[in-house]
Amino acid sequence: MNFDLDTDQLDAAAGAKQFFSGQASPAQARAALEGGPLAPGHRALTDIGFLGITVPEDAGGAGGSVLDLAVVAEQAGAALAGPSLVTAARAAVLLAGQPELAAALADGSRSFSVVDGQHPAIDAVGADTFLALVDGDLVVGEGQVTTGRPMDATRGLGLVALEEPRVLVRDAGDLWARARQVAVVALAAEDLGTAGRAVEVGVAYAGERQAFGRAIGSYQAVKHALVDAWVGVEQLRSLVWWAAWAADAAPDELPLAASAAGAFAAETLERAAETCIQVHGGIGFTWEHDAHLYWRRAKVDRLLLGDAAEHQDAVAGLVLAGALS
Repeated sequence: MNFDLDTDQLDAAAGAKQFFSGQASPAQARAALEGGPLAPGHRALTDIGFLGITVPEDAGGAGGSVLDLAVVAEQAGAALAGPSLVTAARAAVLLAGQPELAAALADGSRSFSVVDGQHPAIDAVGADTFLALVDGDLVVGEGQVTTGRPMDATRGLGLVALEEPRVLVRDAGDLWARARQVAVVALAAEDLGTAGRAVEVGVAYAGERQAFGRAIGSYQAVKHALVDAWVGVEQLRSLVWWAAWAADAAPDELPLAASAAGAFAAETLERAAETCIQVHGGIGFTWEHDAHLYWRRAKVDRLLLGDAAEHQDAVAGLVLAGALS
């Protein structure tokens, strides 16, 4: 059985890589920490159609799959792009029965953020429309956003106070749960890209930096650290593709697959970012080098949409309940 991406998805990944490499960069992620704009930004993501990948065609979207979105999200993560595709993926699920709002998501006429109670909301900065679960009902409304000094400004985190929300769907608990699981998959896909890029940066430096007349990458301590990080990235890739496939074709597997990918993504990205810093030695521990930007993303993302412990508990509970039987 072939578990690889198909030709269309590989082409989409290549196109997304070209787009994000020309529109976003660590330098722009660093500038965002000082109050600069996100790159590529909401408008650019709308114009290329990435915010509407999973929005149905009759609402102006591409009608694509979660796997289609995941291959693009990986490239967004590699470039530390903002705003995230996590919000687009989650909002598309929540708005599946709301064609006007789904169309607004796809055409960019509204900028959405999804609010999880008192937790900071992803992409809250700059959003004008907020979705939330209140007393079991899916609601939409405007809101007031309060921000602090961000660790990773590209995530646009903020605390949201809803203003005059109106109910979209009654008893939306199941819908909310599925949308959150899809968001976890998209987040894991972005983390896959960020982790992979952090390893690439470390490998490149290890091949250039000389110590005692040899490239530092020839020493076992450096070589093994980079290989361990790379192995984690490839293992995460398998989990992300499984979870994205499950979201499209095997909804009963999605809770297990999403939590497995979410838990492993948090640990994999943190290991990759820390390895990148350590391989760079003294310069890697300074703010002048870009390595800390991957570390910042790792430290923020491991707490978004549930931490690793929460997802590990979910995996354990599902397995004990017979999810693999």
